[in-house]
Amino acid sequence: QVQLVESGGGLVQVGGSLRLSCAASGRAVSTYAMGWFRQAPGKEREFVAAVSWPGGNTFYADSVKGRFTISRDNAKNTVYLQMNSLKPEDTAVYYCAAAPSYVRTFVAAKKYDNWGQGTQVTVSS
Repeated sequence: QVQLVESGGGLVQVGGSLRLSCAASGRAVSTYAMGWFRQAPGKEREFVAAVSWPGGNTFYADSVKGRFTISRDNAKNTVYLQMNSLKPEDTAVYYCAAAPSYVRTFVAAKKYDNWGQGTQVTVSS
């Protein structure tokens, strides 16, 4: 088991940037595939981005491609989501999640065994 804690959310204007962090404890995040999901009020949780293990390949939802970047710092046991050019439709609670390293498809939330508590991102227009 790995425990995940997100931080870095907040209120930002349209076009602004935020960097979310996901700090892991209990086990090394380097042995997991890691993903970010988000859930807006009244909507289902949706995939945002993922980074595989091993290999470090990255995957993005079409809605964030070119604007968001997922990265991992194994030395700090932390995964990041850099969000640029934010839009009002990016407003949601953002969740970090960990999946077993053998997972090769990352969109489905059911692939992930461990979840953080979420951090709110609000983009004002």
